[in-house]
Amino acid sequence: MSTTSPALPGGTWTLGDLTVTRFGYGAMQLAGPGVMGPPADREAALAVLREAVALGITHIDTADAYGPRVTNELIREALHPYPGSLHVVTKVGATRDAAGGWPPAREPDQLRRAVEDNLESLGLDTLDLVHLRLGDATGPRPGSLARAFETLVELQRQGLIRHLGVSNATAEQVAEAQAIAPIVSVQNMYNLAHRHDDELIDRLAAENVAYVPYFPLGGFSPLQSEALSAVAARLDATPISVALAWLLRRSPNILLIPGTSSVRHLRENIAGAALPLGDEDLAELEKIGGSGTP
Repeated sequence: MSTTSPALPGGTWTLGDLTVTRFGYGAMQLAGPGVMGPPADREAALAVLREAVALGITHIDTADAYGPRVTNELIREALHPYPGSLHVVTKVGATRDAAGGWPPAREPDQLRRAVEDNLESLGLDTLDLVHLRLGDATGPRPGSLARAFETLVELQRQGLIRHLGVSNATAEQVAEAQAIAPIVSVQNMYNLAHRHDDELIDRLAAENVAYVPYFPLGGFSPLQSEALSAVAARLDATPISVALAWLLRRSPNILLIPGTSSVRHLRENIAGAALPLGDEDLAELEKIGGSGTP
């Protein structure tokens, strides 16, 4: 369910019994290169987290695998004890290897340990929302999620998790999860150029389930990038501003989690997402999804 808010573009959305701003913040970029190790500027990382909350953001996305543990520990240092309005969303289902890869970690014992690690590093007794990360670094992969998802459902029954979601999932896996237990969000790659989840987004909107796209500028072909840049130039805006503004207009259940390690870029992203798009702009942007797609 979406409501309006004067503070941030897009207003708010209700995740189960939690109200969050549709414009959120993704903490992944706070870790070092390749999402490994500490940030180059720890004080700047802490500052951007504090600024996000000061600007009214109530939805921060993270994962204990980022760093690993780096972003969670930064969030705890910057913001704990957390304001009652702030909701930290995390994910489990992948770990990190020495080469910086993201091997799956979806066995029951791995998931239990990941939930416990997130609780510890964030300094929480209960995680507001946990996404089960599926597939691999190249994208979603078909296959049943039942065993892994049922493990999280059991941890939810134990009071360690408040709400559940899925990430990097196929539409079939989303439906399978919903047949096991309620979910409040789906987190997948989606943007102007990659519209594979259009039907899923519309179905979830009708069910009051949030959709959280990542990589708002990921995977554009040169032709698509050129088209987006042309619209941005006409509006005297940046391509990322146009992309974020379009996502907020695409559906009321879309929540944004753009990441940055800079306070200035955080403010620019918020201003950009508020960019007004006219009918002509929207019509031109709609063409991007069908042009130059690999």
